[in-house]
Amino acid sequence: MLFAIVSAMLLIFAFPNFNQSWLVFIGFIPLFFSIQKRSPQKAFLISYLCGFLFYTGVLYWLYHVTVFGLIVLCLYLSLYFAIFGLVFNRLIAYNLRLTALLAPLIWIVLEYIQTRIFFLGFGWTLLGYSQYKNLSLIQHADFFGVYGVSFVIMLVNVAIYRFLKRSVREIIITAILLMMVLGYGILRLNEGRTKEGIKVSIIQGNIPQDIKWNPGLAEDILERYSLLTQMAALDGPDLIVWPETSFPGFLVSDKELTKKVLDLVKGIKTPLLLGTNTEKALESFNSAVLISEKGEILDRYDKIHLVPFGEFVPFSDKFPYLRHLVLGELGEFTAGDAFSVFETPTRFSVLICFEDIFPELARTFVRKGAEFLIVITNDAWYKRSGAPYQHAACSVFRAIENRVPVVRCANTGYSCFIDSRGRIYDSVEEAGTHLFITGYKSSEVPL
Repeated sequence: MLFAIVSAMLLIFAFPNFNQSWLVFIGFIPLFFSIQKRSPQKAFLISYLCGFLFYTGVLYWLYHVTVFGLIVLCLYLSLYFAIFGLVFNRLIAYNLRLTALLAPLIWIVLEYIQTRIFFLGFGWTLLGYSQYKNLSLIQHADFFGVYGVSFVIMLVNVAIYRFLKRSVREIIITAILLMMVLGYGILRLNEGRTKEGIKVSIIQGNIPQDIKWNPGLAEDILERYSLLTQMAALDGPDLIVWPETSFPGFLVSDKELTKKVLDLVKGIKTPLLLGTNTEKALESFNSAVLISEKGEILDRYDKIHLVPFGEFVPFSDKFPYLRHLVLGELGEFTAGDAFSVFETPTRFSVLICFEDIFPELARTFVRKGAEFLIVITNDAWYKRSGAPYQHAACSVFRAIENRVPVVRCANTGYSCFIDSRGRIYDSVEEAGTHLFITGYKSSEVPL
């Protein structure tokens, strides 16, 4: 049991804010020794405990939003650890020759299911994301996605475990595979870009969550964004971006606030992409709206993948009272159904909030012609925790998987620019910190 706790601690320290990413390559070894001679039932329970401690330690920041939700989510996610532990226990019990290959395959199948299953899909803490700064190691994500990096991580864990059990073959094969992965990564990192870039300015308004929807402060919030936008416009960007729900109301419906934004854009003569709530009839949407340099609304994207129990309540059509028990001040949103590709100044698409943790969404936008992606989000809920950096790690992989740049614009940070190799090359920063600062950044986006 102690070894399972050690494994959980090693894995926790591999993720932001601790950032000891190398620990993930040995993180499972104590767990393997803990379950190797146990009954299937005990292997399941020990692995479940390890998973629960790991997820609680990495996702602890959710308690700022909901303690109950944090516990339920961790109890659910731990099942994937438990299933893997049970299967691994059986593999080593039967001493199968292909254990070193089968175990990583089973792990990434479970990660894939964890990401994609119904409305419960939550791929925030996949093993591969811990390596988002190790660029040479993760370039093969353009073939296999983040799952390919998770495969390599688990392969190393199993190989070291087998080596400690006096089996040399696996460690040799793993070393050869690692050299191939690193060699490919170095080749991709040294490639040149093929097309001129554009200049984009990102605005980090830094609006505290507890005042964000205060009607009496709407004018002050809009004034802060306006001043930052006017300063950013002096850099001559091709596009300015505001974060998720930065507009303090419902665009178009709130006529006076909308007019101020449209007049602002006409004044700076620069296209603006802003996050806002919108409504149509009785439906509300979490949207990204593009306004032309002439102050005209050109296009809109409505968030497709809503946050369960945050933006909608599953089965609320059958149990309407659940809406009042769970949803916050803004009520329930309707999911969009169109993969919008904006066309000024070049073709790009937008991912809102946690949509960038779903690889298939980013891939669909790129297949439809987006030359770069913009992520607008509001991570103010999670205070000064590892959450914004864990979130940014997902964007790094979306950039590599699709070989397109990603621009991140967050209310309280982490707002940054990521090239098509996953390199974070510019950001809103002050005195060495990215979080809870007010500012803007203009930078070239290499296409």
